[in-house]
Amino acid sequence: MAFVAEPLAKLIAEFNKLPGIGPKSAQRLAYHLLRSSEEEARALAEAILAVKEKVKLCSVCFNTTDCDPCSICRDTQRDHSKICVVEKPSDVIPLERTGKFRGTYHVLHGTINPNKGIGPEDLKIRELLSRLQNGIVSEVIIATSPNVESETTALYLQQIIKPLRIRVTRLARGLPFGAELEYADDLTLGQALENRQEF
Repeated sequence: MAFVAEPLAKLIAEFNKLPGIGPKSAQRLAYHLLRSSEEEARALAEAILAVKEKVKLCSVCFNTTDCDPCSICRDTQRDHSKICVVEKPSDVIPLERTGKFRGTYHVLHGTINPNKGIGPEDLKIRELLSRLQNGIVSEVIIATSPNVESETTALYLQQIIKPLRIRVTRLARGLPFGAELEYADDLTLGQALENRQEF
């Protein structure tokens, strides 16, 4: 991009690396920042740095947090006998938005995918099993996305948890197969959570 100032071209290239941001969107964002005040640009830069410096994983549920354990795991008003298992931290947000679940979470950080060399040992499954040893947990809700890799992961979890005599449920169908959990609308997700079934 010889016709664009080098710092601007670099910013466009960095924005273009973000998921869902194509070349035109990257260009719009870069020019928006160029028109913004220095204070606005600095606030964005500081927010990005703060995320990298301060956000870590909760030592209990492995959700993202700025305190350890996270606010959900520390909340004594929540039902710690129920653990909702999700694939990634961003899946917690839509489930919380439904207002239907008052238990705790466990984030796997992926799904079993032999084609990519990802097995159960690459996920936070061992840590989940450790949480189930305390005798407090009575139900594990598997809230993985409806796709092939997620189904494989859900079946694997069901097989290793059932012998522990802990109820294993799954979100009710109604979520379209192949859809990502984080993009489901609140009503559909809330109904799927309320109508979960034995797995």
